[in-house]
Amino acid sequence: MRKTQITIDVELDENHIPENITWNAQDGGIEKEPTKATMISVWDEKAMEALRIDLWTKDMPVDQMKMFIHQVLISLGNTYHRATGEEDVAQWIGQIAEEFAIKSAIKM
Repeated sequence: MRKTQITIDVELDENHIPENITWNAQDGGIEKEPTKATMISVWDEKAMEALRIDLWTKDMPVDQMKMFIHQVLISLGNTYHRATGEEDVAQWIGQIAEEFAIKSAIKM
């Protein structure tokens, strides 16, 4: 069996708010790559619920956060389609992403 690691390092200010976030992925050749935001979800099979960690630095611009959320929504639709094969639901998630883009003024 082979193992690999993906790690996220978070530097916090005195109020425990992220100032810097970097991530590392051995197999991808990524080391200490800076990022302004991350969302991690894991499935808790015992509780039958998703557990999440959402982090962003205090200097993450709001317009970039809106774009990040929009792209996460698009990715969710793609992931859903790959996992279930249900194209109609995946397209519906894509429509939600487009509505989000319009309502958040990313797209006019």
